[in-house]
Amino acid sequence: MKLQRINDFQHSFSFLSSAENLDAFYARFLESDLGKIHSAIPWRSLVNNLEIKEKAAGSKMLFSPKGRIALMFLKHYACCSDRKLIEQLNSNIDYQFFCDIHLGFHRLTNFKIVSQIRCELSNTLHIDSLEKELFAHWKPYISSKSQVTADATCYESELRYPTPQKLLWEAVDWLYKQLRKTCRLLGVKMIRSKYIKWKKRYTGFSKMRRKTKKKRRPLTRALLHLLSKLIGFEKRLRNQHKLNFTATYYRRVSTIKKIRQQQQDYFNTGISPKNRIVSIQKDYLRPIVRGKEVKAVEFGAKVNKLQIDGINFIEHLSFNAFNEGTRLQGTIYKAQSLTRTKTKILGADAIYATNKNRNFVSRHNIKTDFKRKGKLPKDYKDEKKLKALITKERATRLEGSFGKEKEHYYLKKIKAKTKATEKLWICFGIHTANALEIGRRMYQAQVEQAA
Repeated sequence: MKLQRINDFQHSFSFLSSAENLDAFYARFLESDLGKIHSAIPWRSLVNNLEIKEKAAGSKMLFSPKGRIALMFLKHYACCSDRKLIEQLNSNIDYQFFCDIHLGFHRLTNFKIVSQIRCELSNTLHIDSLEKELFAHWKPYISSKSQVTADATCYESELRYPTPQKLLWEAVDWLYKQLRKTCRLLGVKMIRSKYIKWKKRYTGFSKMRRKTKKKRRPLTRALLHLLSKLIGFEKRLRNQHKLNFTATYYRRVSTIKKIRQQQQDYFNTGISPKNRIVSIQKDYLRPIVRGKEVKAVEFGAKVNKLQIDGINFIEHLSFNAFNEGTRLQGTIYKAQSLTRTKTKILGADAIYATNKNRNFVSRHNIKTDFKRKGKLPKDYKDEKKLKALITKERATRLEGSFGKEKEHYYLKKIKAKTKATEKLWICFGIHTANALEIGRRMYQAQVEQAA
């Protein structure tokens, strides 16, 4: 098609009508990567699995059940915020085809609809059953079903680095502002505190380049004392006036009390507390020590993943630290439940090579790339070549997929606000990458069949 610049038109110009040329636009859409993702997703199965239904009465919802699921996949394909996603949906006909919606001359302005749909879907998400539906649809395009690789990674949440001073100040600041609002509504005098003084002190401390122990300890001691005072006043105020607050308020206050106790013990003993809380907003996050050169500690969900022919599946997802070496048997059982095929080859790194796991794979005649113990057999040369191939597959294809998902599918920093929505964010990010790979295989098979 000959292209023309808009400023070259003399009087008027017109674009092709999307309604009159729907088939042409849709055919072009299917040739794109987004169209390949669309072709690879079993929409009806996912709608039934996530239990999404239209309203029985009243006006129709803006997005259909299929469109709501598609919007979650589209977010990870577009790699942008909710506001930018709605802006691009308004102007991109391919995005509208993908989300089963035609806007015409109308525009969406409520970008919060994306987070509302995310919260709705997170309530009915069951990762295992969802992945079974996806694998059943993708099965014809997955080969080598008896070969599995496994490894774990951490998908970090968007969070500032949680030093004790930052955490205590956030707790003090939130609780003080809540008490000010409550006292104003009740007409009660606010408790005397040195909040403004310590706010200035904390601001000055946060601007210091070198935060020495001499500067940290007095500030921490003062914030602990101030937080204890505010917690005591909040309890008296609630008991005297028989106040009722929201569940979110009570949960946040309970989190703040745990933080104060943990930080007080840490201040007194210097021993890091168990199940340490690192954020008052995301109280489910825990420090996960990964031992990496760049980041010794990460804050987010740790995921044990298995890969079959380049397609990734979630075996275990937890916000608490766990040893992935204990998940090897679960990985094999998950792979066999998906493929309905006995696993014959397993690739995993050295942390999985425990005596218990070695006995398990030997008992089930599963070949691995674990380093042999004891004296080497005479025919070890052939076995060594097989181990090298398995290791290469795991180190390149599986570990490479971690970086691809984080850099290109919006999983580098999870920006969801709750535990359930973070799980949904991770699940859809992983399977958006899978859907594109399967879509390309489906397209290639069609080309070869046509040839």
